[in-house]
Amino acid sequence: MENIVCPLCQRDLGGIVEDHHLIPKTFKGKEKVRIHKICHRTIHSIYTERELEKYYYTIEHLLEREEMQRFVKWIQKKPVEYYFRTHYANCRR
Repeated sequence: MENIVCPLCQRDLGGIVEDHHLIPKTFKGKEKVRIHKICHRTIHSIYTERELEKYYYTIEHLLEREEMQRFVKWIQKKPVEYYFRTHYANCRR
């Protein structure tokens, strides 16, 4: 059986997972990817809804920003069950 991994951090997709709309639901986005809850919360703490709609609607684009690269490098060393509360600093449109 093949392991399923989080497309953002590349760790096994275990623990707490959520669906991330590549284009936010606010802007009628339908396509979703399964990612860790901590990865999902981090996306929404770094990017605004408008940024996600206009440019950061792919995993590759999300990984371009240095802040996201630092997060991924850090989270890859944590167990898949690891979670801490991430504040939504950029939850504006």
